[in-house]
Amino acid sequence: MSPRWNPNPDVRTGRHVVYNLRVHLVFVTKYRRKAMTDAMLTRCEEIMREVCESFEAELKEFNGEEDHVHLLVHYPPKVQLSKLVNSLKGVSARLLRKEFDTHVRRYLWGGHFWSGSYFAGSCGGAPLTVVRQYIDNQQHPEG
Repeated sequence: MSPRWNPNPDVRTGRHVVYNLRVHLVFVTKYRRKAMTDAMLTRCEEIMREVCESFEAELKEFNGEEDHVHLLVHYPPKVQLSKLVNSLKGVSARLLRKEFDTHVRRYLWGGHFWSGSYFAGSCGGAPLTVVRQYIDNQQHPEG
């Protein structure tokens, strides 16, 4: 790295890449059932933090309500986002159903915990208008 460069802890480096990838994920319980308790949310965060670490990603923020959770994940470019999501949902569903079985069975059945769908939104960095303007202002070489 150039000595002129001020290190930003959010900008990570790999062997051939410099990156800052963040995604906002939202997972909703099956049928939007209000199945989550405070203890379950706390455990869900622990589980999801461990899953992220196994992908060399970092769970920056986590919170939720009775029927959904929000995650902010900082992840490397080698991670396929759909695989990360499948692992986050699969591992958390399995462990939450196992550890909170009696409670979960009152709300959810058939082996399901999360809805099959999810929200993923890229976030962080400059607003799109600034990025567009930066790209538009690049100087083409003469000739």
